[in-house]
Amino acid sequence: MEEILILIKYLFLGIFQGFTEPIPISSSGHLVLVQNILDMDFEGLNFEVLVNFGSLIAVFIIYWHDLVRLVKNGIGYILTKDERQKDDFDFIIYLIIGTIPAGVLGILLGDAIEVLSTPETVGITLIITGVALWLIRNIRGRKGDGQLNWKDAAIVGFAQAIALIPGISRSGATIVAAMYLGMKQETALRFSFLLYIPVSLGTMLLSAEEVIADASQNNLWIGYIAAFLASIVASYLSLKWFMNIMARGNLKYFAFYCFIVGGITLLIIWF
Repeated sequence: MEEILILIKYLFLGIFQGFTEPIPISSSGHLVLVQNILDMDFEGLNFEVLVNFGSLIAVFIIYWHDLVRLVKNGIGYILTKDERQKDDFDFIIYLIIGTIPAGVLGILLGDAIEVLSTPETVGITLIITGVALWLIRNIRGRKGDGQLNWKDAAIVGFAQAIALIPGISRSGATIVAAMYLGMKQETALRFSFLLYIPVSLGTMLLSAEEVIADASQNNLWIGYIAAFLASIVASYLSLKWFMNIMARGNLKYFAFYCFIVGGITLLIIWF
């Protein structure tokens, strides 16, 4: 019976993380809160890395045609210098630039980030996320994929690096930065989630051995696999839903949500 309850908890965490990863409310912050509520203690960041990888697969599925086009045209431009393919080649370069800040800080500050994984930190940073979403709620940019530059990429990349702090939403931080820089909603969304791919993939590759060892030592293979599969499905459905919300410009509702959850969390802790 105990094993079934543990499996249900892991399945729930996979669904919960998968649903919250694409939307701007911080999946890492919510995972910290839910783990405290369910009294589940994970050693290090291994479980979070695994379920984030499930979200990565969902992003691959949704943006598959964009990825194929970028790779095809990027290689084509290198070989032929065809100007019609230059925008996609530049977009790849901008994704590389945007990946560097989070990649470097993630390696250098991994232990410090783990220390910040507390409910109090999450309460404060969720409110910060809410403020950022509120400030850009009415912005309508005009920059398309072919109008970006390296400065745009660097700024959005630094926003993603800041989101390493639990409670600061990765999608929220990158989309806020992108829209503040004048990107169209569709371009901001695409750049944000394609930027997620190299960071998540790199993190999984660096942590794969530890994830496997963690599951083996604690006999949690079934729980980990269930959470992983659940995160793929939940992330896919959540991202599709979020894309529709972005098209309607309803980010303010996520700001309200962050204010409420962050505020309640701090009230419980402080009072």
